[in-house]
Amino acid sequence: MIHLSQAAVSEIGRIKSKQQPNMLFRLAVKPGGCSGLFYDMSFDEVIKVGDQVLDLNEIQVVIDAASLIYLNGLRVDYSEDLMGGGFRFHNPQAIATCGCGNSFSTTSQ
Repeated sequence: MIHLSQAAVSEIGRIKSKQQPNMLFRLAVKPGGCSGLFYDMSFDEVIKVGDQVLDLNEIQVVIDAASLIYLNGLRVDYSEDLMGGGFRFHNPQAIATCGCGNSFSTTSQ
């Protein structure tokens, strides 16, 4: 299960309102970053074969099957500080994270 904080839901909704109608919020894990994997958030028009669609606090989140194994238990938050705003990822599967917080590694890599 994935959890979006109310602040994350609000920010995703704000960004989504600037997209074309019917765009889907996609959350994925891709290879790269300082620790081997990084979180990728984007908007997409298509649900692909194997995608999982989760309804989280009125936000439909689309996740591909390969990413889903790395995202179980993920908590996504959004906060603003003196450096600006940003999403924060809290992943119980991560054994190491980069200083930026967007890159991580797991034992199953």
